[in-house]
Amino acid sequence: MIRDITIGQYYPAKSVLHRLDPRVKLTCTLLYLISLFLFKSIPGYIVATVFLAVVIRLSKVPFKYIMRGMKPVIMILLITVIFNLFLTKEGEVLLKVWVFTITAGGLRTAVFMAIRLVYLITGSSLMTFTTTPNELTDGIESLLHPLNKVHVPVHEIAMMMSIALRFIPILLEETDKIMKAQIARGADLESGNMIQKAKNMIPILVPLFVSAFRRANDLAMAMEARCYHGGEGRTKMKPLRYARRDYLAYGIVIFYMIAVVVIGRCVPFHIWIF
Repeated sequence: MIRDITIGQYYPAKSVLHRLDPRVKLTCTLLYLISLFLFKSIPGYIVATVFLAVVIRLSKVPFKYIMRGMKPVIMILLITVIFNLFLTKEGEVLLKVWVFTITAGGLRTAVFMAIRLVYLITGSSLMTFTTTPNELTDGIESLLHPLNKVHVPVHEIAMMMSIALRFIPILLEETDKIMKAQIARGADLESGNMIQKAKNMIPILVPLFVSAFRRANDLAMAMEARCYHGGEGRTKMKPLRYARRDYLAYGIVIFYMIAVVVIGRCVPFHIWIF
């Protein structure tokens, strides 16, 4: 399961998405995530699916690699589906067992919510797959630059987000090593009830926290040794500049937003019955 977590990891490839300005990818990803809540019909989901499929194709990130990152969130998806399935009381009753009732509205809401969550995670993952941590930091800092006028530490915020994203794969790799070391020493991490399994995680969490604090301390010392004192007066080796492809990407996403609103709302939500 640890190896299946791909959040925050960068996938090197030579694609159009990799060459886009990080500000474009951040803005377009945010617009895409917002668009998933702007339609209430099957045509809207079709448009969103086609758009996401085209973007995945252009990114040159293997589809299996993207889907591998969905395994850790399967439990969240199941909980979301179950809650929406049994707690939404709308439409015709399809099945009733004891106190559990499944209605047409509940089934529809559960399926659509699961699709939205999958698309949310996939769309967000594509941004990190095609953007290096340094580019992501520069993009966030550039987009939030106007907040400097109200004395918001934009550079420091962007730096913290970048470091957090970079630490995710490092800590996952460290967790995998610790688990293998504990298993080699005879630790049983699988058997027992939930309480016993939670207790079995202590030999993993303690060295993991120690390692995380050690890495954080080493990083702080390295930044101080290089005379890092925040973003004031700092220049960039590679300043961000928009190219023609960036404006084209903005235009495509705006067109997609218009299409998903128009097509997604052309058919009322309540007439779609499974």
